[in-house]
Amino acid sequence: MSRPHSIRHPRLKLLALMALFSLPLLVAWIMVSWRIGIPDERTAHGDLVPDIPTLAEWPLTETVPDHVHGDWVLAFDCAERCEALADQWWRLHRALGREAPRVSRLRIGGDTAALPGEAVAHWAVAPGWREADRLWVLDPQGLPVLGYGADADARDVLDDINRLLRMNPEVTRRDERELARR
Repeated sequence: MSRPHSIRHPRLKLLALMALFSLPLLVAWIMVSWRIGIPDERTAHGDLVPDIPTLAEWPLTETVPDHVHGDWVLAFDCAERCEALADQWWRLHRALGREAPRVSRLRIGGDTAALPGEAVAHWAVAPGWREADRLWVLDPQGLPVLGYGADADARDVLDDINRLLRMNPEVTRRDERELARR
């Protein structure tokens, strides 16, 4: 009599384990089939800009300062609303908080004095891809990642930059030395 009970108990455990491990597959299948919980839109607010050359190839009259190299860069064309945009991007840079040292600002154009922490350059020749009052986010290698129009909301730009910084953690000097040894 004790034999059927001893067989039934392990079978119930096995069925419970199978149900436990197959439940995530069932939930994933339902999510994909009925599009529940899957975002339909992209997460970046800016435009992807793969056709723009690297920062080193931009036709600037001044060389880009050394402190800009190796940082994420907010490069903006300062044409019509120069003072307002420079102030807006300065405030955005301050809003980054502890991540602010990982980001540099590069103002291209304008006649006003540079704000704290801002590098200033001018176009030697206006490139064909240039747009007035446009902001570009460049990665630490100088590759343009995102572009924003003159009417971009600073909160959307801040969201995108925070996401980029979170997804690309800072590499410390010790980590760089270890990578070089490999």
